[in-house]
Amino acid sequence: MRYGISSKALGLLIVFGLGALPGQPSVAQEPLNINAYQLTFEESFDSLDVSAWGERSSRWIAHTPWNGDFGDARFTDPAPGFPFTTDQGILKIEARKEADGTWRSGLLSSVNPKGEGFSQQFGYFEARMKLPPGKGVWPAFWLIGLDRSKYTAEIDVLEYYGRAPYEFSMGFHIWRQSQGGQNTTGGHWQTVQDGILNSEYHTYGVDIQADKTSFYLDRQFIWSFDTPKEFHMPFYPLVNLALGSGWPIDETPNPSILLVDYIHVYQRKPTDAAN
Repeated sequence: MRYGISSKALGLLIVFGLGALPGQPSVAQEPLNINAYQLTFEESFDSLDVSAWGERSSRWIAHTPWNGDFGDARFTDPAPGFPFTTDQGILKIEARKEADGTWRSGLLSSVNPKGEGFSQQFGYFEARMKLPPGKGVWPAFWLIGLDRSKYTAEIDVLEYYGRAPYEFSMGFHIWRQSQGGQNTTGGHWQTVQDGILNSEYHTYGVDIQADKTSFYLDRQFIWSFDTPKEFHMPFYPLVNLALGSGWPIDETPNPSILLVDYIHVYQRKPTDAAN
C-alpha cells in the first residue's frame, strides 16, 4: 500500500494479521460521548488554506510530507478549480483523467516536510465524508505518527474500495522493515448497507488513548485494539482520494469526487470536567 505492500496482500494481512496486535471485535459498547472531549483542531472547509509543500505556512499541504505517492493517480499541486474546491462548507477532492490518459487527484496533510503543522498525542480524530461511487476509487482518512526516525506508525480510520460498496476497512500499521525490523499490522472490515457510504454523509473516527485505540462509525463503536507503545506520540491527519490499490481503474468514473464536510480533532477533558 503506501509503504510498498500491495492492497490485495494488505487485505489478507488485515483479515489474518501479520505480527498483529490483539484486536477486539465489535461488541456492545456505549456510543462515543463527545461531551467528554474538547475541540482542539477544527477544519470546516468554509475555505481551504493549502499550498504544495507548506511554502507559505499553509494549514495543509498537498502531498505526503515524505513525498510518497501511492495508487494510480498523481497527487497534484493545488491550482484554481483542481483538485480541491470548497462550496458552502464542503471540500471537494476531485480525481480526473487528463487528455494524455494520466489520472490526477488530491491529498491533504496537516504537517509539512519539516514536521510543522497540527499534530496531537492521543485524542479523538474524526472526518465527516461522502464517498465517491465506482470501481477503482480508493478514498482514505488516516493518521501518521510525527516521529518517523525509527519506524512509521499509521492508523487507517477509513479505507474504502469502490469495487465493494458494502464494506470499508480500518486498521493500523507499524512499518519497521526499512529499519531492518518486522512490520506489525492488523485491522477490521466493516459491512454496511450497500451504497449508503456513497449516498449519505457519515463520520469516521478513531479515539487514541494510552491503553486502547477504538474506531467509530457515526460515533458508534466498531472495533478496538490495545494501543502499542509506538503510538504514544503525536499523530497528524491526512485525507485523500487515491485510485486503484491494485484493482483496475478502467471503469472508474471520470471525474470522481470525494466530499468532506469537516475534519475535527478532540482531546479528552479531565475527568472532573467531563462529569
